Amino acid sequence: MTSSPQPPAPPCPWRETPLNHSTLLSKHAGCQIYLKLENLQPSGSFKSRGIGNFLRSHLRTANAADQEKPHFYSSSGGNAGLACVHAAVTLGAEATIVVPMTTSEYTMNKMRAAGATDVLQEGASWYECDQYLRETVIPRAKEAGEIPVYVPPFDASEIWDGHATLVEETLAQMKQNGTPDAIVCSVGGGGLFCGIIQGLEKAGLKDIPVLAVETDGAHSLALSLEKGELSTLPAITSIATTLGARRVAPQAFEYAQRPNVTSVVLPDHAAMEGCVRFADDERIMVEAACGVSMALCYSERLKKYLPNLTKKSKVVFVVCGGSNVTAELLSKWTAELKQ
Repeated sequence: MTSSPQPPAPPCPWRETPLNHSTLLSKHAGCQIYLKLENLQPSGSFKSRGIGNFLRSHLRTANAADQEKPHFYSSSGGNAGLACVHAAVTLGAEATIVVPMTTSEYTMNKMRAAGATDVLQEGASWYECDQYLRETVIPRAKEAGEIPVYVPPFDASEIWDGHATLVEETLAQMKQNGTPDAIVCSVGGGGLFCGIIQGLEKAGLKDIPVLAVETDGAHSLALSLEKGELSTLPAITSIATTLGARRVAPQAFEYAQRPNVTSVVLPDHAAMEGCVRFADDERIMVEAACGVSMALCYSERLKKYLPNLTKKSKVVFVVCGGSNVTAELLSKWTAELKQ
């Protein structure tokens, strides 16, 4: 008796990205800077890994159970939604996104152009928009006979597993140069951060320093560490709206208390500076949520948080990307920084 053939594995919704050494940023920072270019993911940000892995895992389960394809529903400040749409299209599924009122029409149009089934706008921040999705939109979808699957933007093990592939790739790409001496990443809800910590742990490198960077006004991780308990920001007041999770994942808060993790909070003007100078130096446009990490390359900020760095130290910056940036916005920030 022959067994029935296994269904083919769903296609991978993310890609391996380059790890580039930057001579110019290395001179600015006083150490060896490596850029993990997650801005080159299909959705324009690292979110393609985590969200893509979440969708892929659910479709694999649905296929194994011979179920109908689900309709994916995501709440997002922009990047998670774009990643959900791109992954769903790659996997042949539908995706509807709910974004907060702070999301630009530019970003919403990108979601529609990428193939979103629908893009809805509700709530002052991600917290309210996520509540609307779970309590109103998804129940309506169930009533309409759909199989809706809620896609959390950062708080799920499948998402962290997807982001952990970034570490695996980076270590393979650095094999000839040795392991990194530190990793720098931006923190919104903490999904990327969780994936990095888990990836390092899996590789037996749990002591490598990790800088978890936020903007003042979107500093939900730093607030929790300061208060000694998982805490919620009353509102997002930073320009880095895609970092706009008022409360981080509980797992991120737990990981952030480890001795190898340093919480960094920089003002909005530093995020602007990071975006503008990074565009000038590397010819890469990133949004403020990413620019706040890149700002550590400048004005001797990195050595403030990693005082033991030498010229030979290797620091990996996750260029997380993001779509909430335009040439016009960079020009505006350039003018503001000169004032």
